Amino acid sequence: MRWEDFRTSSNVEDRRGMGMGGAGGLGIGTMVILGLVGWALGIDPRILIGGAEMIAGGGSGYQQQQQGRQGAPQDEAGRFAAAILGNTEDVWNTVLPQQANRPYRAPKLVLFSGATRSGCGGAQSAMGPFYCPLDQTVYIDLTFFEEMQRRFRAGGDFAYAYVLAHEVGHHVENVLGILPRVQERQQQVGRAEANQLSVRVELMADCLAGVWAHHSNQRWKSLEQGDIEEAIRAAEAIGDDRLQKQSGGRVVPDSFTHGSSEQRMRWLTTGLKTGQVQACDTFRASRL
Repeated sequence: MRWEDFRTSSNVEDRRGMGMGGAGGLGIGTMVILGLVGWALGIDPRILIGGAEMIAGGGSGYQQQQQGRQGAPQDEAGRFAAAILGNTEDVWNTVLPQQANRPYRAPKLVLFSGATRSGCGGAQSAMGPFYCPLDQTVYIDLTFFEEMQRRFRAGGDFAYAYVLAHEVGHHVENVLGILPRVQERQQQVGRAEANQLSVRVELMADCLAGVWAHHSNQRWKSLEQGDIEEAIRAAEAIGDDRLQKQSGGRVVPDSFTHGSSEQRMRWLTTGLKTGQVQACDTFRASRL
């Protein structure tokens, strides 16, 4: 992927090496356990961690979060993340007003190592990258890219860019007003239906990542031979069914929160081929 010529975003905060910060927070061991419990039960680990922090007297993680270095980092991994974020800004600043008649408000990107705090509570590496709608920020420990290569055999610049663009896709959903409506609905329904709503949100973010890549390639010729295959392998590797099989358990579709490998590949491809936000409406799709 040709990313070196992308504009690097200034909406980056680098907290790597800073630790958790803030008094009264949970220990790393406790956060890891809560993360594993949330994954096993199909509950967002951020909800469990945030609740535990409040019970422990930690208060709002957002109020306690530390401040890192502002602006694009100088190391290669940090520059890569800032460049991909900058390119998503350039694409969505044009595409969202044109296709959805909405102005685009760029999210912030926080780089951290080990653990940090977010507007949605504590965050730690085992949770993977995530978007917090409360502070409109994407959080990522960049060692996740090493984990993709080591555990899932899904490496490559475009595969890593897809991960970042997926989280930015959640921000686009937030700008469109989709995330608040889904979260409200999830509080009104049972677990199985709430999981289905989560799957639709995740698959739409996959598709929106494809929309970004479509327009980035049109304007900057950013994709090279093999890039699309990299991203598709990554989407396949992190499907719920694939992860459940790898963990040694049986596949339970009602517990899916992100979608199957086939679904994730298909919706990413839909965005790549069409470049249209409207084509990513997983909530109207008769078949996921």
